[in-house]
Amino acid sequence: METREHIYVGGQFIASTGTGTIEVVSPHTEQVIARVPDGTREDMDKAVAAARQAFDQGPWPHLTPAERADYLTRLSQLIQGRMDDWARVISSEMGSPFSFSQMGQVFASTMVLDYYAGLASTYHFEEVRNGIMGPALVRREPVGVAAAIIPWNVPLFTAVLKLGPALLAGCTVVLKPAPETPLDAYLLAEACQEIGLPPGVLNIVVAGREVGEHLVTHPGIDKVGFTGSTAAGKKIAAAAGAQLKRITLELGGKSASIFLPDADLAIAVPQALGSGFMNNGQACVAQTRILVSRDRYSETVDALAEWTAAQVVGDPLDPATQIGPLVAERQRARVEGYIAIAQKEGGKIAVGGGRPAAQSTGWYVEPTLVVDVEAKHTIAQEEVFGPVVSVLAYDTPEDAIRIANDSDFGLSGSVFTADVQAGIDVARKVRTGTYTVNAFALEFAAPFGGFKQSGVGRELGPEGLAAYLESKTISLPAGTVVPGVPIV
Repeated sequence: METREHIYVGGQFIASTGTGTIEVVSPHTEQVIARVPDGTREDMDKAVAAARQAFDQGPWPHLTPAERADYLTRLSQLIQGRMDDWARVISSEMGSPFSFSQMGQVFASTMVLDYYAGLASTYHFEEVRNGIMGPALVRREPVGVAAAIIPWNVPLFTAVLKLGPALLAGCTVVLKPAPETPLDAYLLAEACQEIGLPPGVLNIVVAGREVGEHLVTHPGIDKVGFTGSTAAGKKIAAAAGAQLKRITLELGGKSASIFLPDADLAIAVPQALGSGFMNNGQACVAQTRILVSRDRYSETVDALAEWTAAQVVGDPLDPATQIGPLVAERQRARVEGYIAIAQKEGGKIAVGGGRPAAQSTGWYVEPTLVVDVEAKHTIAQEEVFGPVVSVLAYDTPEDAIRIANDSDFGLSGSVFTADVQAGIDVARKVRTGTYTVNAFALEFAAPFGGFKQSGVGRELGPEGLAAYLESKTISLPAGTVVPGVPIV
């Protein structure tokens, strides 16, 4: 049993103003493994005040980008040096298989930090433009104090998607982790202390929904970065809009993987299903709809079923495990409900569909493949967020594109084909924010985000940095030269 008694504010661990606690429950054993303070509105007020002071009066916004980047580099190096420890904590608190926690949860986070540290030397925080009326100095200044509200599925990774660009921009941050996964956030706070991050630049308060809403509407917050459900994102957008706060929302997905008739199944099957079942299916970018040519439907279903049935289900801390438990009992109930609806609407279970007999405890659902699914079925329209992948038939490539676009979401997607140019043509026609030909990938140097109800704005790439900057124009007298500032 791990017990934490403090929140992280102003560079120090201080007592919470409340007496409530949050229990962290292992999704494998169903036992309480830790307790942390349940943050209060007063705690959040303290965190915002510390971030506000660090931005308005502290040195952080006035450091050079290179100086701020140095902190990101040191944080990345510290995390990499303790990667297995961080991975064990994340696997223990939310059930991610240890191998995925190592690479997808922890190492990927350091890659994001390294990318933004490197961007500092090439990004134009100032530039001179020779305009119609004369030269103009265009500055990109930090937006101010940012709230970062993150989910439980990839807690460290979604945190650094916001921290990397926000800190490089010169913003200060209040981070609210999900109540299910607070433990890695404490490791992050300790790491920031160890690298000497100035007080108030990062503040962390674990709290529930009501305190999170207080953070969003707090007058001391200038920008909100949120990753989570579309329903919650809509509420945040409404609350932030009333105060004209800047927002970045990375929300749900129902991504489609299209197997063109010439697809190599030896490549397509493990790539598509590897994404669909990634992190126990608890990934917004999961390719949960596989679209297959009717002419190859039976052959492809057989290959998909064989791969699904071979997945190893078990203790998330076992390195051999490929599918671990879902984060909470309520999540298992949600996933099982969608499987039941799929069958009621005409889908057939090719593999899985139940609870693994070998697991006496834990919130497990077998990796499940649902076939004979139609585009309008609930399982093909709504985000399940569990190890469930559906297979749909199409008649022509144009039909496949139509089905892929028949969704309220547009976050990710993929296409598999022997003709890369044909794959690019498909990618251009699918209304989604990120897409891959003959693989599943998330490129950290390129923008990530969604069309339609998958979100607003972009993370990653230079676009992710721009989301934490405000542009300022300073018009200059003719002939002015600004030393050290590039002319574009």
